[in-house]
Amino acid sequence: MKLHQLKTSLSLVLATLCLSLFSLQVNAQAVLRVSAIPDESPTELQRKFLPLGEYLSKETGMKVEFIAVTDYAAVVEALATNKVDMAWLGGFTYIQAKIRTNGAVKPIIQRLEDEKFTSKFIIPEGSTVKTLTDLKGKTFVFGSPSSTSGHLMPRFYLMKAGINPDKDFKNIAFSGAHDATVAFVAGGKADAGALNASVWDKLSDAKNPNTEKVKVFYTTPPYHDYNWTVRGGLDVALTKKISDAFLKLSANDPAQKELMDLQRASKYITTKSSNYDEIERAAIGAGLIK
Repeated sequence: MKLHQLKTSLSLVLATLCLSLFSLQVNAQAVLRVSAIPDESPTELQRKFLPLGEYLSKETGMKVEFIAVTDYAAVVEALATNKVDMAWLGGFTYIQAKIRTNGAVKPIIQRLEDEKFTSKFIIPEGSTVKTLTDLKGKTFVFGSPSSTSGHLMPRFYLMKAGINPDKDFKNIAFSGAHDATVAFVAGGKADAGALNASVWDKLSDAKNPNTEKVKVFYTTPPYHDYNWTVRGGLDVALTKKISDAFLKLSANDPAQKELMDLQRASKYITTKSSNYDEIERAAIGAGLIK
């Protein structure tokens, strides 16, 4: 009788421990931690995220927390060490995260626009530069060293045009962000620069004063770029819930128009790792990864 009571008591203790551990796991994942590469100013990133965070919170039933980082490498490390659950990455940053985590991270969603993304090369309004080869001997500004559209792909297409940026430019600078690149060229700190088409269009549409001092003289061929990537080990059901939430968004829905406009998205579609194989080959070809 006593043995039976002891077994019953042990079973109750184990059941209680299991429930407690389950409760801790649920509470631990009660917050969805989201980050993004700092390809624009911190205030702009926060402005863009606010309505998206509110929407994802409603769709997932979780508190959504935006975690700002200081540079691109910090986003990769945050995903690799499970400090964030999901991040907005450029194609190159995704490749870096894939390598860093031995393929554990997973790209799940991109904008329709990211299937055929481009970079813009800009020069001062009065410049006589007409082609990429005319840039030899000039000063040039990229965005962040880890930026797909602000460094990797512009470098790749410069090299295809026969220009070695490290040897053929008078000087190279890194502005750190796409909007800062426009300010660099507009302010006379560089003879030319490259940034992504989306930020250029946004600044032009907003009639940013710097865009009136520069002009686009070359646009790259299209490539896959930005995506939402989740960390390795994120719950499969939660990952699907996040994907479904993005796929439900519509630029034609008045209630979602502000959100979609801020993201410069017409719609969201699913994506996969192989879409970024071209980016990886370009990075290897440009000597940015081995």
